[in-house]
Amino acid sequence: MEVFRPAAARSTGANLARTLAQTAVFWLVFIGVAPLVIVRLERALDVAAFAFAHQAWLGLGLGVACGAINLWSGVALAVVGRGTPFPTQTARALVVTGPYRHLRNPMAFGGLGVGFALGLGRGSWGTMAYAVAGGVIWHLVARPMEERDLAARFGASYQAYRAAVRCWWPRLRPYRAR
Repeated sequence: MEVFRPAAARSTGANLARTLAQTAVFWLVFIGVAPLVIVRLERALDVAAFAFAHQAWLGLGLGVACGAINLWSGVALAVVGRGTPFPTQTARALVVTGPYRHLRNPMAFGGLGVGFALGLGRGSWGTMAYAVAGGVIWHLVARPMEERDLAARFGASYQAYRAAVRCWWPRLRPYRAR
């Protein structure tokens, strides 16, 4: 079974609409419901929340920044890549612009960052552990599959990009395809 399939040819507006719908569902489930369940479970089990000065503001700021990276990445996939973030409707063109100039998978970075920020803002060790576990699972399971697909579809262009742009640590100087 082939997991990654390029999106069908459709308008930029249709790709953006699909991307925003996919993002809304992802955020609702993984950044809305799951952290809420974790926090409620922690409270029911009397797991103490941690607290420090300006915690809510720090969590909010980090969450907004990471959410913006996540959305910007999705828009780049829809507009430049002519597809969506969803594996069965993936980008038809290699995207190395926007946030992808600095980080190989800014979408995962942004989404996981929002989850971590929610845990930070709520003082929830469980929610922060959930975000870290999501990163580990993405790194060990989803990333290798995605990178094999990108290498097969985009060959040397993707290999050059992969060699120049790190997966988790942003590049300060933007990547420029040659």
